[in-house]
Amino acid sequence: MAHFLDPIDRLTETIYSILVLLTFTLAFRIFNLGPGQVVTDEYVNELLVAAIVATIAWGTIDGMVYVLTEVFARGEKHRVLWKIEAAITHDEAIEAIADEVEFILEPITSEAQRKSLYEDILEQLRGSEPQPIRLKREDLTGGLASILIAFLAVMPSLVPFVLLRNDYAMAIRLSNIVSFGVLFYSGYEWGRYTGTNPWKTGLLLVLVGVLLVAIAIPFGG
Repeated sequence: MAHFLDPIDRLTETIYSILVLLTFTLAFRIFNLGPGQVVTDEYVNELLVAAIVATIAWGTIDGMVYVLTEVFARGEKHRVLWKIEAAITHDEAIEAIADEVEFILEPITSEAQRKSLYEDILEQLRGSEPQPIRLKREDLTGGLASILIAFLAVMPSLVPFVLLRNDYAMAIRLSNIVSFGVLFYSGYEWGRYTGTNPWKTGLLLVLVGVLLVAIAIPFGG
């Protein structure tokens, strides 16, 4: 998946998918079982189908958003060329470049260095033509990867339902525990990638899952 999505996109998709699954495994009892009713085969099958369909639907929506976002981002990169073309004076063209990169360069460069760099950039870009913004194969593969990750992320949490066919109530609880483990792993990797404390980030995501449990259990979840 590293060939199609960057780490943050992959981790974000995983986190959202697990949270979608948790909302089903925690709250499904509330809406589908009455007082005193036991968990049956039919109930669990409905739960699994609903959870998988919702996860795939979420992944599909997120995949579509990914494609649109990638196209939009490429359009944003061309914006500086459009501004330079529309500039009437040399100073307006320099200002157009500064608007795009000033916030990045200001903390690490002097004003004289930035002005010199903007002049060099303008010299390189002058005469360039913005290219048409088209859908690329990488956009589509990234969108499909989002759907696949959404599906794969919840697979470990569904294993207890396969292994514990005779104790579905326990399977649901174990599924939630596995989901918490995936949340922690995702948070830990997020922390490592972003340079924040991986343990704190992982535990923060687990806390989100625990809060969902705390809300659902009093209602029978």
